Amino acid sequence: MVKRILQVIIGCLVCVLVLGASTLPPGDKVEQARRFTRAIEFDYVAWTLEALGVKLGQGALGTVRYLPSAEYKEQVIDYLYLVWHIWDTERKIDEVYADPGVADAEGATRKLRMQLEFMKTRRNLVQPVVEAIVQSQISAVLADMDLTLGGQPVPPLLYHTTPPPDALIISPRDAIRQDHNISLSPDMPTDQVVALEEQVDEALNVSSLVVGIGGIGLYPTMVMQTTDINWLMEVVAHEWVHNYLTVHPLGMMYLANPEMRIINETTAEIAGKEIGQAVMARFYPEYAPAPAEPASETTQETTPEPAKPVFSFRAAMYETRLNVETMLAEGKIEEAEAYMEERRLYMWENGYQIRKLNQAYFAFHGAYADQPGGAAGEDPVSAAVRALRAQSPTLASFINRLAWMWSYDQLKDVVTGGR
Repeated sequence: MVKRILQVIIGCLVCVLVLGASTLPPGDKVEQARRFTRAIEFDYVAWTLEALGVKLGQGALGTVRYLPSAEYKEQVIDYLYLVWHIWDTERKIDEVYADPGVADAEGATRKLRMQLEFMKTRRNLVQPVVEAIVQSQISAVLADMDLTLGGQPVPPLLYHTTPPPDALIISPRDAIRQDHNISLSPDMPTDQVVALEEQVDEALNVSSLVVGIGGIGLYPTMVMQTTDINWLMEVVAHEWVHNYLTVHPLGMMYLANPEMRIINETTAEIAGKEIGQAVMARFYPEYAPAPAEPASETTQETTPEPAKPVFSFRAAMYETRLNVETMLAEGKIEEAEAYMEERRLYMWENGYQIRKLNQAYFAFHGAYADQPGGAAGEDPVSAAVRALRAQSPTLASFINRLAWMWSYDQLKDVVTGGR
């Protein structure tokens, strides 16, 4: 009981810290933008209180303690299949309503809608148990990696599945830089999203973009519903890393400047993937991605036909980012924006359906740079984070070294050895 009370107290303290860190700094531009967003902004306080209530109830019942550990995997996999069936049933209902040959769509979908309601009810009952199982499994791996205190993650790992808010990203037009991030209610219709972006762009002369996100490092953390177990483990771990960093200087300085945001996000991206892969290897090895096969050797002496060039999304994004930065540095804003639209159409033709490619797109996606290239371009900040990971013997040493930094200069000094 004492341990549970302490966990709740720690959780509430972290919640306050995280909510404080999520507050946008005052500024004319963000206040002007909020003229268009106030009615549709996400209510973090209400969500956090509700999620904490769910977690307190879950802890009080202690349902997972009554399940044999051998059933944990089955519970999680069954839940993900249930989510898939819900999505599939929703798709089938939508297809009936869209079919002009169906005169009575309501009658034709009655059985499907009954099945859907039953599955949703079951999902809502099972979800807290599955969340508790995933929390315990990731916590066990964090202990293996020496990322706990006395065998317990600090703060305790808590997440809740929910539709996360969308984010309105605002960048200046003459540079790629995230100046503001305003959280909006999720699942806005596309026409409303486009209208909002156009209003903000015209009123502030900026580049804006509404993007969907997979999770947020509140407390409990917010994670989008998925059927992909690998993605689930990585994102839950990613958001816990944000929680961990929030009680250290690095996380507290998240909004200090663009460099600190990139350091935080790249750190969480690297760590989330490593932790997630370790969870899969330990608890779900049959569902982990297969290792890449080595290139086969051929004994044929004939010269093979030259292969057609394969489109690489990362390479295309990398090239686009570099060219855009060059144009913006030369003051060619309109040319850069026209070029990004040309590249968007090029990527669309190659199967990547990007709705909008602009400065805000690169400002947001370029911060998640666990790998070189892509939307990050030649960003030196994320490169320094990756270099520190390469220099660190363990993930724990990497995270704990970064956690106590509060400036990009400190990171550069550590990576270069003070040179």
